[in-house]
Amino acid sequence: MELLLIPMSIWDPFIAVGSAIMQPLYWVVSGILVLAHSIFSPVLGADSGWTWVLSIMFLTVVIRIALIPLFVKQIKSSRNMQLLQPKVRELQKKHGHDREKLGQETMKLYRENNANPLASCLPLLLQIPIFLALFRVLDGAARGIPRGHWLVVNPDLLTSLNQATIFGARISDTFLKVGFANGITSVHVVTLVLIIAMTVTLFITQLQLMRKNMPPDALTGPFAQQQKIMLYVFPLVFAIGGINFPVGVLIYWFTSNLWTMGQQFYVIRRNPAPGTPAYEAWEARRKSKGTADVSLAAVADPEPAPEAASPSTNGQQASKVARQQPRPQPKKQTRSQRKR
Repeated sequence: MELLLIPMSIWDPFIAVGSAIMQPLYWVVSGILVLAHSIFSPVLGADSGWTWVLSIMFLTVVIRIALIPLFVKQIKSSRNMQLLQPKVRELQKKHGHDREKLGQETMKLYRENNANPLASCLPLLLQIPIFLALFRVLDGAARGIPRGHWLVVNPDLLTSLNQATIFGARISDTFLKVGFANGITSVHVVTLVLIIAMTVTLFITQLQLMRKNMPPDALTGPFAQQQKIMLYVFPLVFAIGGINFPVGVLIYWFTSNLWTMGQQFYVIRRNPAPGTPAYEAWEARRKSKGTADVSLAAVADPEPAPEAASPSTNGQQASKVARQQPRPQPKKQTRSQRKR
């Protein structure tokens, strides 16, 4: 309550700093949206809701491509963390009575094996500013307030984004903003479907990482418990918060989850961690592929069995070998030997 009594002029510098930080993000988000809109509008129409949906998906793909190096780092760090869990439990048994010593030894173990507990959160943390920028751009479009240079200089695009709809729901509307004065509307249906899709894809992505690319030893201990908590807490948080997100933001997050799920499936399938179900499946595929290669080589270059050859064939082969062998040269004789 005391914070409410503080004059707003005190918060003005913080608001100015936050606005200065967000302005470049508004510029980038609006620029990518306008660029994608110019690509899809000749095909679907400038004011079509699907044009703006594809533009938001295009924005998502561009951001996720830019985050691929961080994603690879996240996968490697998460794998190292999983593989180090047996050693971490040994340190806990050894230094469990000394919390400070345990922390020092644990961090030393992580440094020696290039494992960073925070690396798994980097892609998500770096997406949050983009997420907020897109949220503010769409929220501004719903209010008729342009955010981002490209929407400021193109007021017609701002109006188009404000009025664009899919399945009868405006892209800039939220579940709570519409209310229930007119009963259940298309906005409620579309937002609920997107919230469920967003939550399910996030849950499957985390479950895929825990069940397929985690060794059995790593499924126990404090780190595994944290992973299990995150498995259920993260989807729940996004499901509850989704009722405040515009439809366009839900489309962005659902597309991002789909990208993460596919990207993670590819990485786990091609480069699984040793001792995991994914690694066993990878070895089985490699062995079956090797057997298939041997079979193909045998078909391409067959060799007849010795017992299958007929006697005539053996004779022909023997004479052929005899002809190919060089004939012995006679010894050179002296003149007296030749006369005799």
